[in-house]
Amino acid sequence: MKTKNLVMAAVLLAVGTILHMIPGIVNGVKPDFLLATLFFALIINRDLKATIAIGVVAAALAALTTSFPGGQIPSVIDKIITSMIVFGLIKTFNVTEGSTKAVAILTGIGTIISGAIFLGSAMALVGLPGGAGFFPMMVAIVLPTAALNTIFGAILCKVYAGFLKYSYA
Repeated sequence: MKTKNLVMAAVLLAVGTILHMIPGIVNGVKPDFLLATLFFALIINRDLKATIAIGVVAAALAALTTSFPGGQIPSVIDKIITSMIVFGLIKTFNVTEGSTKAVAILTGIGTIISGAIFLGSAMALVGLPGGAGFFPMMVAIVLPTAALNTIFGAILCKVYAGFLKYSYA
């Protein structure tokens, strides 16, 4: 694990946490932009130990900032499991920070996986707010968030490329 990459992961998670603090849209449920920064941090680090550490930190940050009623434990379950799945996808498809399309696609797919895990664990542990069903929540919240995160992932890729171009490290 390179210190430079871990520092970048910390910065990305900080940005994601700030974006995660937006108010809830539907019954306390909101888009999870922390995911895009989490996935990009995993792509930069490409290491199992770093993936576990970054996933645990993202889980804690998501749990602290969730507005979903009883969403702390589902947030932790979701971020840790999703981190491991996305790490497997990164390794399987050799996704690098220089491939904007691959990063964008991975971010969209990872967001859908994360949303399904979060809603499934929330439904099992605390129930969904307002008696909402799993599929309506997937359509109303997760799919639009996946679309937004796909765009955000591509933007992160371009910003990171510019950062590397002008940094002296």
